[in-house]
Amino acid sequence: MKRQSGAGGAGPRPGTAARDRAVWFLVLPALLPILVLSVGPLLYGIALAFTDAQSGRTRSTQWIGTLNFQDLLHDTLFWDSFRIGLIWAFGVTVPQFLLALGLALLLNQKLRLRWLARALAIIPWAMPEVVVGIMWRLVYNPDAGILNETLRDLGLGDGRDWLTGLATALPAVILVGIWAGMPQTTVALLAGLQNTPHELHEAAALDGAGAWRRFRTVTWPAIKPIALAITALNFIWNFNSFALVYVLTSGGPGGRTRLPMLFAYEEAFRYGQFGYAAAMGCVMVAVISVILACYLVGRISGGGEQR
Repeated sequence: MKRQSGAGGAGPRPGTAARDRAVWFLVLPALLPILVLSVGPLLYGIALAFTDAQSGRTRSTQWIGTLNFQDLLHDTLFWDSFRIGLIWAFGVTVPQFLLALGLALLLNQKLRLRWLARALAIIPWAMPEVVVGIMWRLVYNPDAGILNETLRDLGLGDGRDWLTGLATALPAVILVGIWAGMPQTTVALLAGLQNTPHELHEAAALDGAGAWRRFRTVTWPAIKPIALAITALNFIWNFNSFALVYVLTSGGPGGRTRLPMLFAYEEAFRYGQFGYAAAMGCVMVAVISVILACYLVGRISGGGEQR
């Protein structure tokens, strides 16, 4: 006796609905915190950007439409912080990737005590950003910091106050950002290197390929997806940095290190302009969304070419 089928020739398999319900039941514990702690505040912040919300219990909040965004277009201080944020993000992400790539290639070699070198390389990653900021403030201390003491010992001058100088504050903070974020990039690239078949390197060496050619034709194609992913994530994380720069300089001197997140924080919690700060947050979310869209388009187009 033939089994009856649906209009398409194949009906739903028995137990599919129950299996889908079971999957959702397993996913729900992980999905709820995301909805409550991420999606919910995001939607609330977007709604807040269209109001004149300010600090104060007795003050009523009014819907003002796009007025906050119109004011933001003419706020030169915000766009200056946006420019500084882009300089910071690029200045940290690019050297961070190049140094991490070199370190990952080194740690992938068969060296003595390689396990110890790998453990030491991830120490900055294990330290909270606040601790990293306090430690580097001591390093940059103008009177007793190890950096100025070393310069004095080498006869290279009496040192300077790196974090309060108008010309040195941003480069000094960028250096700390590179040091603090390099381990996670190193670990990701090292994982990609270890998953590259060793036979490919041996075959390329037998064909007479040098170290640079082996890297260009074997190593880089293997780790390129990981490199693109970690670079995109690093750029987003760096652009949204707050704690590290806040501990080091609090946005000074003269706003030279005031990143967009610091500017929004000051508007919200120092001046009580919650609606205006929310509008700044929306602009930053839009920028990050564009970066993610470009990354995803590149990944999809790259995958299509590979196929």
